[in-house]
Amino acid sequence: MTAGERGVMTSASQPRWEDLQEGKGPPSRLTGDMNPIHHDEVFARAAGFADPISVGMLQAGALHAWAAGWLGAESVRRVMMRWHEAVFAGDMLTLKAVVARKYEESGERRVDVDLVATKQTGAVAVSGSATYVVAER
Repeated sequence: MTAGERGVMTSASQPRWEDLQEGKGPPSRLTGDMNPIHHDEVFARAAGFADPISVGMLQAGALHAWAAGWLGAESVRRVMMRWHEAVFAGDMLTLKAVVARKYEESGERRVDVDLVATKQTGAVAVSGSATYVVAER
């Protein structure tokens, strides 16, 4: 299976201008996590939760997409995530990014960024880090 088949956009899998049509988009994709704890209320309660919990990749994706919007998706070199606390429908997350390290490696200017998504209760839902290449402007 190639990166394009897994739904990862690469320059080889990106559509050409003439292939794009208004009202059309890529095929829908599932997260791959079909655990009933995410969609079955009875199952989630039997597992000790008050309600089904959000798929953790949703929070991780939001956090990294937000950071990539700041530093550029094309600049990502490394991504790490850790899940801490379940997120439920109605929870509000605050996203935070802090430059932890600024350095040069392999002829590139890089930054390591610490990332965290905190729930309205103050509890950390997900945290992680990412490395970005920062180009001169």
